[in-house]
Amino acid sequence: MNLQQLQQLHTYLWTLPQASGDKRAEVLLYGSAPLLESMDDKVLEQIAHVAALPGLVGAAMTMPDAHWGYGFPIGGVASFDAEQGGIISAGGVGFDISCGIRCLRSNLDVRDAAPHFNQLADRLFATIPAGVGEEGHINLNPKQLDQVLLGGAQWAVKQGYGDLADLDYVEENGCVSGAVPGNVSELAKKRQRGEMGTLGSGNHYLEVQVVERIYDNVAAQAFGLREGQLVISIHCGSRGLGHQIGTDYLVMLAKAANRLGIHLPDRELACAPIKSPEGQQYLGAMNAAINCALANRQILTHLTRDTFAEIYPQASLETLFDISHNTCKEEQHEVDGKTRWLHVHRKGATRAFAPGHPRLPARYRDVGQPVIIGGSMGTGSYILAGTSTNQAFASCSHGAGRAMSRNQALKHWDGRTLINDLERQGILIRTRSMRGAAEEAPGAYKDVDQVAEVTEQAGLARRVAFLRPKVCIKG
Repeated sequence: MNLQQLQQLHTYLWTLPQASGDKRAEVLLYGSAPLLESMDDKVLEQIAHVAALPGLVGAAMTMPDAHWGYGFPIGGVASFDAEQGGIISAGGVGFDISCGIRCLRSNLDVRDAAPHFNQLADRLFATIPAGVGEEGHINLNPKQLDQVLLGGAQWAVKQGYGDLADLDYVEENGCVSGAVPGNVSELAKKRQRGEMGTLGSGNHYLEVQVVERIYDNVAAQAFGLREGQLVISIHCGSRGLGHQIGTDYLVMLAKAANRLGIHLPDRELACAPIKSPEGQQYLGAMNAAINCALANRQILTHLTRDTFAEIYPQASLETLFDISHNTCKEEQHEVDGKTRWLHVHRKGATRAFAPGHPRLPARYRDVGQPVIIGGSMGTGSYILAGTSTNQAFASCSHGAGRAMSRNQALKHWDGRTLINDLERQGILIRTRSMRGAAEEAPGAYKDVDQVAEVTEQAGLARRVAFLRPKVCIKG
């Protein structure tokens, strides 16, 4: 990205000046000069188009890990007021609806656990289905799947997958309201019936990590983290169901925009007013997909616990937090001194409530919401905490963010060579796809250390702990 197009507001915040005749709201880009320079120009074009959509409140924003996406850039945030004609866009949610990370803290120390890592890696790989089209041992009939879409992680716990205590540390206590299974196509449901309790492919993973560094002792204590401790991160979403919903509704929303005379600066931004029949129908389907993803991560949590118990009989794995990063959620935010209900699109961006927020678990209310910035395969991840300085509708970065396309990565790396190199560094990778490993090479992503540091310096969230990977199961 050419920074000469931008105006720097402070070290980590930039804006795109309005040209004569522009009919759009403000555009804000969070990031350092090096991170912004590494972004494709398409990011700027896409977020400027978002700023022209009806009913936008405040600015259209990008997070420090932003990169080109479909419709919205990945790392894009925009809030809309339904009472002022605000819209909802499938391209502003993403195809993998409610993709997110479940983080588990353990009572295990890396020094005691390390001698069994090879055995653990093999057992996790045998137990956790991962890869394109991989199905698990759970096969649901249509009625059962509808119950998943209504009940989310709460349904999973009732079926014996995990504990009630888990739900206290999942967004919306594991189940969002407003899900309408009838708004989900039969094809979407058919794709999901064998995919509950599976990781999928791409950048999805289950990673066993060690807490290598603590930045904030008070928050770390509240989160139950200490140096040398093993934690587990499970990164996945709504699988085939969410993707099919995105495909189905792009057509419907595009027709709605045309019917209502909504000018789309980019056809990928197909949208409808939140209060329109089409907007309500998409919301019902999207919320069903969110519940599907929450149930999926709950089942994977249960499978992970069972596997750890085989290798480490004394192991205890507690849910630290479960946070999504492809959603549109109705939330209260203060704008110009007034509290308003807004529909906040976060595509490749994580919610980051500040200390004191009433929707936080009591255990975390004094320090802020746990935020997880996942790194690329073989690098590291960060746990952060929400801050009161966040001016981005309580949103922040969700990961390192791609620096090159998957096709470009394939030209640079060989999967088998990469896995061998990582093993020599003490990181065990298990995957069914050498091509997928090459696509997810660490060098194909931005520097997660820079992203986490800039996220903190920009006031979006503060670093609490750095996690170093030891075992990675990926699609």
